[in-house]
Amino acid sequence: MITKRIFIFLLLSAMIMLSLTGCRNAEASGQKTDASPHYNYTQKKAVEVNGRQGIAVEGDFYYVSGSTTLTKYDKEWNVVVENTDPFSSGYSDKVNHIGDIDVYQDEIYCGVELFMDGVASNIQIAIYDADTLELKRTFPFSAESGQTECSGIAVNPDNKTVWMCSWADGESGRYLYKYDLENGSYLGRIHMHAVPQWIQGVAYYNGAYYVTADDGDADFDEPDHIYRFDIEDDRTEASCVEELALKDVIKQGEIEGLSFDRNNKELLVLYNRGAKIIQGMPSGFYSGYDKEIHEVYLYGIKGK
Repeated sequence: MITKRIFIFLLLSAMIMLSLTGCRNAEASGQKTDASPHYNYTQKKAVEVNGRQGIAVEGDFYYVSGSTTLTKYDKEWNVVVENTDPFSSGYSDKVNHIGDIDVYQDEIYCGVELFMDGVASNIQIAIYDADTLELKRTFPFSAESGQTECSGIAVNPDNKTVWMCSWADGESGRYLYKYDLENGSYLGRIHMHAVPQWIQGVAYYNGAYYVTADDGDADFDEPDHIYRFDIEDDRTEASCVEELALKDVIKQGEIEGLSFDRNNKELLVLYNRGAKIIQGMPSGFYSGYDKEIHEVYLYGIKGK
């Protein structure tokens, strides 16, 4: 007869063995388990820009997206060229919103959609010329993916893929979506654990994916965050690691896109302040502001 004490002992032993087996399986499969930030970050400066959505960098130029604008800057943050009407031609479906962006081989990758009151439709990937900022081509997202909004886009040059993230609640916001860089075909999605709230942008850097999350409440001076996912080619899920809390911005507001300057070892983050955000759209201003201010924060990064 098994006494209560013996039963509890056996149950605890079984739980410990299952835990150890899970750890061994994770190690055997090559799953990364590093739960600490990859880098140390030191803020260098903040620069006001023309655009509230995304930031990208390649070579000697920065690129900033507004909801309806694209702007190219040199490394001194002087405007080189600007497109204030990026939807004027080349689209078969109506669109009105650009999210976070990326740039690869002199082409700007944008997640474009029709966005109103927190609801998106007509999602597609749009590629603009990095010199002229004119539209070159588009290809649609895959409806079978379950994605209902696109807040950001990233290019992985190592395996020639494009990744999209979603700001939306529910099923859509739980995944990162993968496409073929060459032909635009849908390749699948990665389930995030645990899911960051209100994802705004995504970037790829040195083998890992980074997302921004507008998860701090600006009314209570709570910071937004950057999270990291170490995604392996043979897996369908990845665990969330907090990489950086944006505690040192001028004023808490709304985090947006991010990018990495590989040449200068810098992280760039776009942050908005001054406007109250309701259902993803500016709606009035905080005390002391009569307009929304868009700034790019530059952080030096060093490996740990």
